Amino acid sequence: MSPPKISLSIVVPVYRSEIILPLLIEKLQKKLNELQLLDDFELILVNDSSPDHSWKVICDLAAKYPFVRGLSLRRNFGQHNATMAGLHQARGKIIVVMDDDLQHPPDAIDLMIAAIESGYDVCYTKYTNRQHAVWKKLGSAFNDWVARYLLDKPRGLYLSSFKAMSAEVVAEIIKYDGPYAYIDGLILDVTRNIDVVSINHRARHSGEGNYNLRRSVSLWLKMATSFSILPLRLASYAGFLISVFSLIMIAYVVIQKFLHPEIPAGWASLIATILLIGGIQTLSIGMLGEYLGRTYLKLNHKPQFVIASRTWNAHEQG
Repeated sequence: MSPPKISLSIVVPVYRSEIILPLLIEKLQKKLNELQLLDDFELILVNDSSPDHSWKVICDLAAKYPFVRGLSLRRNFGQHNATMAGLHQARGKIIVVMDDDLQHPPDAIDLMIAAIESGYDVCYTKYTNRQHAVWKKLGSAFNDWVARYLLDKPRGLYLSSFKAMSAEVVAEIIKYDGPYAYIDGLILDVTRNIDVVSINHRARHSGEGNYNLRRSVSLWLKMATSFSILPLRLASYAGFLISVFSLIMIAYVVIQKFLHPEIPAGWASLIATILLIGGIQTLSIGMLGEYLGRTYLKLNHKPQFVIASRTWNAHEQG
């Protein structure tokens, strides 16, 4: 990461947002003008191989506005990997990450900047009125509960995708070169000097959200297997408990056979026990396979992202 040359960088991963982007630029330009940072910030728009005309819109916006810098990835790498691509290019002393759907209000940027300037490494936002579907709210609550145990996340900290970080924290985050980036896990690995500001969550300007159940599960697996060994420990604990339970059951069956030799062999209980132990073993093997698979892909240098095009010369620093 090159030394910061400007005050603020804003990184926005883009997917299916050709209609929203011009309005996003307009609102950001108005807010940054109020903060007198219009000539001292950059907006990095990362096209995550969007199937619509988002990249053309980004190129047009970059030609019109000098603060817009566009990146286009060769294929869809996912929100967190696209964000990492943007962080690698960020030159600001403070870096803000936000979504492209206008649910994150630009009006909150000054609050986040103030938190970083006061000495915090990271500032997350917390929604006061979330505009998400019920299933997504439940999924976020589950993700929050899991993150407390897998990532040792502080209680009450909501891992929002709308956040600000100091350049020093970003410099540590982008050292991660694995293919399964999870920004919040990397942040919690680097620092716990984190502030939270409350904001109003707005409805999506147009279209539907890009996160579905499959992508949410994929994100959870990324968090579970890339930043914690707790699932492996749970498998070990389960194996130990089942072993103890099996020994107790064996002793019980032997004693019952001696006391009541007329009792016939219990096929139902035998099959139930076999299925239980087999299920736990299969789950544990699958968990080990998930870890080994990710390790294999990292050792074979599976790319975190691949840049296809950019709206500025690759050798430009300004």
